[in-house]
Amino acid sequence: MTTDTLTRPARKVDYELVFKLMPGMCLVLDADFTIIAQNEEHAAATLSFAKGVVGQNLFAAFPDNPNHSAADGVALVRASLVKVLKTRAPDIMPVLRYDVKPERGGYQTRWWAITNTPILGEDGYVRWIINRAEDVTELTELRAAAGRR
Repeated sequence: MTTDTLTRPARKVDYELVFKLMPGMCLVLDADFTIIAQNEEHAAATLSFAKGVVGQNLFAAFPDNPNHSAADGVALVRASLVKVLKTRAPDIMPVLRYDVKPERGGYQTRWWAITNTPILGEDGYVRWIINRAEDVTELTELRAAAGRR
């Protein structure tokens, strides 16, 4: 340690503010898949600013699109989260379709790359899960259009 380190007052980090404003779309879930926190980028990308999703079950807040008969986003994300609970290891999901619904209007098609990462408690079990998503809709649609030619 240097003398500066010893004399400099400790700075407290406002982790809630850091999470809220950090780049990247993130949720924090508890082991029952209740949304504990949502950052601003996630709220903007999922069109859920006005929905107040914190405190809701993930799948109640973000249900499958009832107008898409092959919708399997809920099942795929649930399986990933269960895997994280069982293995206590991160799970990187393949790109999946999981439509979003604005407060008003119909569902909008979205494609996501999702990683679920466990945060373990002192007992070694999963206390929280960080659900990090990347909207890859534009890239997925460009690849699909290029493949059709």
